[in-house]
Amino acid sequence: MVVGGLREFALRRSGDGSPALDESNGEELMHVQPSVAVALGSRSVESPGTLYITSRKLIWLSDVDVAKGYAVDFLSISLHAVSRDPQTYSSPCIYTQIEVVEDDEDDTESAGVLELSKIREMRLVPSDATQLDTLFDVFCECAELNPEPVEEEEEESGHNWVFSADQMVVGGGGEEDAEWQISQSPTSVIGHSNGGDESIAQPMLELRINDQRFDDAEEMVHESETKDH
Repeated sequence: MVVGGLREFALRRSGDGSPALDESNGEELMHVQPSVAVALGSRSVESPGTLYITSRKLIWLSDVDVAKGYAVDFLSISLHAVSRDPQTYSSPCIYTQIEVVEDDEDDTESAGVLELSKIREMRLVPSDATQLDTLFDVFCECAELNPEPVEEEEEESGHNWVFSADQMVVGGGGEEDAEWQISQSPTSVIGHSNGGDESIAQPMLELRINDQRFDDAEEMVHESETKDH
């Protein structure tokens, strides 16, 4: 699948300055969150703007520069999560991973110019951190409206999952790991994946293996076999 990735967006309606949507093809505005800063890749956070979540994509429009804005389709977002761990990022945010078109030159900046289509990570930092869970829920709803197309032979092996990290039981790994990891930050991250990343799906597999309900089921089978004998 060809993925568009992050791109510039400057189509504003005259009057209120809201983004122009593709309403003729069914695009609807789902949520508006004012005062949201954005950080692209490893770059510094930009001045706050307004986040518009539609049934098709995310749109961020700067409150300072009316010609500045970004958009990314939900089909290009492979993962989104709530991050509250200060060791991971200085401010609570919505963390997203973006699929990009691979090419030979993978630098996100060329001659000092940021190439948006190569940005793999984006953080959305609302001034009101209490809105993170609401934003996450809207992200999940819109992600479900835009399922990733899969080939027929891949339907049995796809991974579409939603989880709360405080439910994770993961073996291995240490607390000293610095990168935000779903398995290492059980109290600070919840996430949703719209793709089939095996490395991300692994904690879910381990959760199923270590679920106490499986232990209970095994004990019941053992007791039944004992009575039969």
